[in-house]
Formats: sequence, structure tokens, C-alpha cells
Amino acid sequence: MSFLRSPRTTRAWVLHPDLKITLAVRDSHASLLEAKALASALPELEVVGANVVSLQKPNPGTFFGSGKVEELKNLFSNQKIELVLVDGPVSPVQQRNLEKKWSVKLLDRTGLILEIFSDRAATREGVLQVEMAALSYQRTRLVRAWTHLERQRGGLGFVGGPGETQVEADRRAIDLQISKLRQQLKKVVRTRKLHRSARAQIPYPIIALVGYTNSGKSTLFNQLTGANVPTKDMLFATLDPTMRAVKNTSGTNVILSDTVGFVSDLPTELIAAFRATLEEVLSADIILHVRDVLHPQSEDQSNDVKLILQDIGISQETTVFEVWNKIDQLSEDDLERTSNTASRQSETYLVSAKTAYGVETLLKAIEIKLNFDNFEDSLMLSHRDGKKRAWLYSQGVVREEKITDFGFYFSLYWSSRQKAQFQSF
Repeated sequence: MSFLRSPRTTRAWVLHPDLKITLAVRDSHASLLEAKALASALPELEVVGANVVSLQKPNPGTFFGSGKVEELKNLFSNQKIELVLVDGPVSPVQQRNLEKKWSVKLLDRTGLILEIFSDRAATREGVLQVEMAALSYQRTRLVRAWTHLERQRGGLGFVGGPGETQVEADRRAIDLQISKLRQQLKKVVRTRKLHRSARAQIPYPIIALVGYTNSGKSTLFNQLTGANVPTKDMLFATLDPTMRAVKNTSGTNVILSDTVGFVSDLPTELIAAFRATLEEVLSADIILHVRDVLHPQSEDQSNDVKLILQDIGISQETTVFEVWNKIDQLSEDDLERTSNTASRQSETYLVSAKTAYGVETLLKAIEIKLNFDNFEDSLMLSHRDGKKRAWLYSQGVVREEKITDFGFYFSLYWSSRQKAQFQSF
């Protein structure tokens, strides 16, 4: 659904501030490309241009120095720019002053990511979480209008809309709206807990896919499950989590969970808001960390993902498989180099989610890991326990069965999880 009240596109320009005081290790050109990709994720925006702006430290009033502000003003005027996207944090005062000087609308990185999340959220919980995150973010930015609170279409109202230049709500109105959303979210969270409790009665192993946005998680998810999760070559193509129950090669069931893609400098409002969504990752038996080996900043992206996993509380004991994706696009020399690197690391697998190369090897590794605690056991069932007997066979855990006068005697080979599942009947 469109952010804009008008069907036409908005001409946008992307600025990446290269702050010398941050001593950032990430390449500024790569950061600019990612910022452009973020902007391109919104179909309503036409990204006319982008550039890196070097500065020693932010100006308290206008973020950029007076000379650069004037230079950019002329550029935006000549290019008929309507929206400027600053790839970094911009204070409400800086935003207001720059909008006045440049006669444009302005979004910082957090505002842009919130817009994208709002555009992609499909489930009731996702919509509520994005709305709460947006309100928390905008609570200090009362220079904006709040027409999005009563919007009929998607989006947060940052990009266009009638009354956008007029303040139409105050802190009390925002707090009231947050309170209403919080109550609605509590109902959704209660429903999720009920679903989780029901699933605990059938404790299938959970395999969670995580990774930097656009790393190919959803494509791999589709390969593993035969599902049809939408996949696009854009950032945040997947927002709401998708789960599927599938059988592995031994016939036992596992649950695969596709999650929202991570990104560097993910807004703290969104980390907090989506903590509930990422609960499936917290309870996962195995995490598949999907990496785009083609990306020049693949190592930096990997570190960003690991930091976010730490932030949401992933245990150090949780098994994490590194899944290096898109190897079908590597040259022979690069593939050999990448293979040598992967071979020196534990639990690292090369795959092509697009062609399915390496997927069988990955599935086998998952099965071996899940069956690591398998053990031999014996069990006696009465003749009346037909459903339990059928379940044992459906799980492929029966080694031998003997029919006696008292019932069925089984020799089993199963995991502690399967035994717990059986005992929950």
C-alpha cells in the first residue's frame, strides 16, 4: 500500500555522512550503496542521486556545516528534490532546520527503516509493533504532523500527505495512542503464547534462519520447505516471520522459521518492538546464519548480525551454522578461495539457495546435529494404544516390535525431545 496520498513518485536524494569522529571501519562508499538500497525498497521513491558528505562532527543546529548546507540547497533546488534521506541519526532540531533551509522533507536512517517496516508488515502483530516503534521514535519529534494515526492506507505519514507541515497532535495524544496499541499488542502476545504452549506439547526441533537483509534467507527457506515465501532482490523483502513444519530425511518433523533481515544500526525502537517476533530464534535448536558471500561487506554484515543476536539474548550454547549463500555466482578462483576458508571453520556450509547446490549437505548436517543425543530405549504399549503405536512409526524411531499377550514391545532409537513429545500424549 502506498505511503503517498498521490500516485506520483517522490524525488529523493540520499546523503551518507562520513563522520571522522566515529572512527568507523565500514567503508563509506559501501554504506552509501546500502542507504540507496534502503531508499529503493520504497517504490514511491525515485532516488535521483546520492553522495557521501565528509565532516569532522555534526553541527548542533543543522548537522552539516553552513557552507555544505548552502551547497546542498542549490543542488536540491536544481534537481527538484522533494525528500532528503540522511543515512544517520538526525535530531528533531536539525531536521526542522534543514527542512526549512532546503524546502524539502527529511528522513534519517531510523525514520526510513520504520517506513520500510510499515510498508512490509502484514500480520496483526507486525503492524502493531511497527506502529508502536514509530510512535516512540516520533514522540520527541513534534515538529511533524500526525495524520498517519488516522490513515486509511499503509505507511507512517512521514513521506507526504495533507497537513504534513502542521503540528496536529501533542505528547498526550501520542501517549494515548501508544497506550491503545499496547493493549492491542498484549492480546496478540497472549495468542502467541497460547500457540507456543500448544507447540510445546509437540516439541519439534526449531531451525531458525537469520541473516543480514537480502542475504537470501527466504530463497533458502523455500528450498528447504517447498514453500512460496516472496523473494525479491531488495532489502527487507521479508518482515513478518514465516514458519513451516517439514520432514527431514529420516522422516522426523522439524519446524523452520524465516525471520526479518537484520541491518547495521537497526533502530533501537525496532529491536525492542520485534523482540517478541524474534522469540522463535531464542527457542531455536539450531540457528542458520545465512551470509551473502558476494557482498563486499559480508564480514561486517556478519558481525552486525552477531551483535543483534547478542542483544536479543541468544545463548552462547545455541548451535549456529554459518551458511554461505550465492556461491553459484562466484568465479572458479573465488569459489576455491571461499571453499578453503570455509573448510577451516567449524559448522560452515557453502550453498546456493537459488540452484539448491549444497542444500542436501546442509540438511544432513542439521539431522546429524539434531540426532546427536539419540539413544536406545524400550517401551511397552497395550493393545488399546493404537494411536501411540502409529505415532512411533510416523517418527521412524522403531527398531524392532514384538507382539505379546500383554501388548506391543518396542525397541526404540529416539531423541530426548521425541521421548518428551511421546510422553506429552
